[in-house]
Amino acid sequence: MPENATDGMRYDVWAPGAGTVTLLAGGTEYRMERQADAWWHAPDAPAGDSVPYGYFVDGEGPFPDPRSRRQLDGVHGLSAGFDASAHQWQATAWAGLALRGAVIYELHLGTFTPEGTLDAAAGKLDYLAELGVDFVELLPVNAFNGTHNWGYDGVLWYAVHEQYGGPAAYQRFVDAAHAAGLGVIQDVVYNHLGPSGNYLPKFGPYLKLGEGNTWGDSVNLDGPGSDEVRRYILDNAAMWLRDYRVDGLRLDAVHALRDERAVHILEELAVLADGIAEEDGVPRTLIAESDLNNPRLIYPRRANGYGLAGQWSDDFHHAVHVNLSGETAGYYADFESLAALAKVLKHGFFHDGSYSSFRGRHHGRPIRQDLAHPAALVVCNQNHDQIGNRAAGDRLSASLSYGRLALAAVLTMTSPFTPMLFMGEEFAASTPWQFFTSHPEEWLGKATAEGRLKEFERMGWDPALVPNPQDPQTFLRSKLDWEEASEGHHARLLGLYRSLAALRRSTPELGEGGFGAIEVDFSEEERWLALIRGGVRVVCNFGPDELSMDLDGDLDGGLLLASEPAVSLQGGTLTLPGEAAAVVRCS
Repeated sequence: MPENATDGMRYDVWAPGAGTVTLLAGGTEYRMERQADAWWHAPDAPAGDSVPYGYFVDGEGPFPDPRSRRQLDGVHGLSAGFDASAHQWQATAWAGLALRGAVIYELHLGTFTPEGTLDAAAGKLDYLAELGVDFVELLPVNAFNGTHNWGYDGVLWYAVHEQYGGPAAYQRFVDAAHAAGLGVIQDVVYNHLGPSGNYLPKFGPYLKLGEGNTWGDSVNLDGPGSDEVRRYILDNAAMWLRDYRVDGLRLDAVHALRDERAVHILEELAVLADGIAEEDGVPRTLIAESDLNNPRLIYPRRANGYGLAGQWSDDFHHAVHVNLSGETAGYYADFESLAALAKVLKHGFFHDGSYSSFRGRHHGRPIRQDLAHPAALVVCNQNHDQIGNRAAGDRLSASLSYGRLALAAVLTMTSPFTPMLFMGEEFAASTPWQFFTSHPEEWLGKATAEGRLKEFERMGWDPALVPNPQDPQTFLRSKLDWEEASEGHHARLLGLYRSLAALRRSTPELGEGGFGAIEVDFSEEERWLALIRGGVRVVCNFGPDELSMDLDGDLDGGLLLASEPAVSLQGGTLTLPGEAAAVVRCS
């Protein structure tokens, strides 16, 4: 373990099952000594050297350091140190942001800009600030095999992928984001390791062999040796929050974290984040991706919750997607009604103990209004999974009219929850976002491509629509075309998103009030829905025909926002053309 403190580099590694461990550093081998806690130390190795290094374990290797900060030659090569204290932070006045009232923007570094680097992404921060977002959420940046990947195949959680610019570029990005008034949320994956370059089992019981989840062997959170495995995770989270000064972590697929210990790893992570926030006075936000619809994740620890700041709510996405696209296959089947969308808007979850036809069982539980705020649910109408896991990686913009894209924008940005946008959504990007990999191993690339085809064949998709993830063009097709943002309906939608973000900030009713302050009215037959939040009413016309609606109350506040020029408010009557939305103040 290279320690990046002022006393320089140390080479310690945890290897409880090893008979011998030898350090290779700068071309020289150093015998390591086992300590009582199964950590190995190299007493003869010079401290302070930042040289390529690795470990021979029982004669095998050399393997990279499980806590490597840099992998200059890829995940199979030797490790290198990184002095995180060397960066001279510029945005020292940064006070942080809370989740409530915020807007999140999710992006993948490799496809966000033509260059695909952290420094290039930093060049777009002013654009994001002008858009009106508050947090930039980066898909995983830890080291993975190959040059490009979604990031969920990471194998060295402490190292920043070199093609993105490495750890120094990461610090520059966070510094620049804070200077622009933006917080940074880092997507981290603690539930599985990628298929290539995972040498952790050579060192110790990091995985529970034979106890798998969707992606392979589960991480050992509760078996023998799990104390150090949990420390490995907690120290990694602390690295992002302290060394890189990120404002929060998005915890990938927490339903795959198999932990039967009395104190769940998620609770430990929340305690860690809260402690670091107390240290420097900057809020730290932990958001879980979960498909369990279990509000215990966001309940306070005093109520036996885990105390996380937020969790994703896929039910919102599904309800919006079905009512705009008409797709009802698979897990979309239960959401084929405005009633489903209304339930999600009012209660947060659709499946709150109800029967899930996709799962063939009842699912979820209700959210207690006294224990959670709607802002703790992070929602979207598109994200990396919901686009990239479609056969062709097609966005909503590939099949929906401008009017329906505008409805999606209004629903997401005026919802009682915390909205999250996926890069390019705001200007109706025409580029797909497809599943891409760059596995150097021929057998792994072939297996990945074939597995992808079989997966979609089982789902009834045309195999001809499924691009080869190993084809470099699949990756290149997924890069945003920024010239679109200033053209035609692309620019028009971008203007709407900017207006919605500004309205959300200037209208307290859109960010305040608990679940009890939410009212929803709708007509399944006439295809309209009204979300009422205090004195603000959001009216959406999903149908093709013009809609006239008489509104009660004082309309002195008038029309706050309209998705179409033809929207009018006269004498208490709101008129909406087909596929249009309006936000009205009527107290």
